[in-house]
Amino acid sequence: MAMADLERLVAIEDIKQLKSRRDRAVDQKDWATLEALHAPDHQSHVEGFEPWLSAAEMIANVRASLEGVTSVHQCHTPDITFESPTRARGIWAMEDNLFWSQDSEPHWLRGWGFYEEVYEKRDGRWVYVWRRLTRLKVNTSAGADLAKRSK
Repeated sequence: MAMADLERLVAIEDIKQLKSRRDRAVDQKDWATLEALHAPDHQSHVEGFEPWLSAAEMIANVRASLEGVTSVHQCHTPDITFESPTRARGIWAMEDNLFWSQDSEPHWLRGWGFYEEVYEKRDGRWVYVWRRLTRLKVNTSAGADLAKRSK
């Protein structure tokens, strides 16, 4: 079923706001908001980790990986396509910046890449059902090891 132009534009704007809220919730460590933006059966794929097969598992892992870390996410230039009026795919260019203390010294990671995402409209609102983060380039401070951060 094809979407009318206005319906498609409203849905794109709704998905852009969903994305903005997600990035802000992660950076503010607002875990309740983050959970509300994802379907319970959401799946995530991040390099270096086993796939996370539920929203609860994803939030627990993101929360643990950002403990003691300040994060700043920037996403832009969305490419959103619709499979149906209630299912869409998005690709976003991204930059993430992570800052932490390690051995009493400040460290950082700066990454660039893409988020690939799938959204579904459930109970009248768009939610995440799948996502993959692919970093194309990563720069870090000398000696940085996120696993050794002070928590």
